[in-house]
Amino acid sequence: MAVHGYNGALPYTPNAEPYCWLSVPRWHLWEGGFLLTGRAQGVVPAHTHHAIQIVIALDGCVAICGQNDDWRESRGVVVRPDAEHSFDCNGALGVMLFVDPESSEGGWLSTSLRQDITTVPESRLDALVPALRTFADQPDETEDVPALIRSCVHGLRPGLAPARRVDTRVTTVLEAIRRSDDLRISLDTAAEMAFLSPTRFAHLFKEQVGLPFSRYMLWRKLTRAMVAIASERTIAAAAHAADFADAAHLTRTFYQMVGMAPSALMRGEFIEMPSPFNSLAGTPGERRPAE
Repeated sequence: MAVHGYNGALPYTPNAEPYCWLSVPRWHLWEGGFLLTGRAQGVVPAHTHHAIQIVIALDGCVAICGQNDDWRESRGVVVRPDAEHSFDCNGALGVMLFVDPESSEGGWLSTSLRQDITTVPESRLDALVPALRTFADQPDETEDVPALIRSCVHGLRPGLAPARRVDTRVTTVLEAIRRSDDLRISLDTAAEMAFLSPTRFAHLFKEQVGLPFSRYMLWRKLTRAMVAIASERTIAAAAHAADFADAAHLTRTFYQMVGMAPSALMRGEFIEMPSPFNSLAGTPGERRPAE
């Protein structure tokens, strides 16, 4: 991938300001990810999530710090799934995109990421920023937001990447999870779908997806809760809609995986949309009501 390594970014010392919005954020949300535009400042503490995180500053720069790394400043960064990182918004107007690594586009991009945190070269940013800036300034003028999102992902990864091959037994389970309204799917149930023993399935799932099944299910609940917060407008209702035990459980998970409280999503403009990405199985798919 013709993207500079993390160590190619400029040194940076963050300030101690708490995270806060400097503009009204605009969220395009779907289960499994989001596109966020807005201006913010302050540091988001260390956290780990399963999404591929893309951040592009439309003016100024942002800063990021990986586990056991120094802070670095850059106009654009890509964070690999399940990589611990802290983030400083640095007062920049930015675009943040969460890409599901179990989508075809996410798998396509993740195979090209050589490090936990990758800085994007200026030439690629120069090609992407004009359309993103227009979208940030005049969002209603963009007729095809999904196409804009996909073009952003494609623009970050030049050339052909090796295909990500996921075992069909795992993709069968991933599709069932994505289509179901009920996220209380146990390891035993998932193993039955894959025609494997629970022990063998747990090993295969972690090998293929990169994290344990229980952790993946917690992540899926969190992404569903993000969408629910926009529609339900209370943390308790969102927790119930996403099958969390209670609001406290959702809040703890948000801090662990996003680095902030779920109330950070309560401010702004929200547009719920279908995922702009295809599944690894190649079908867009819709959630199936629980039986």
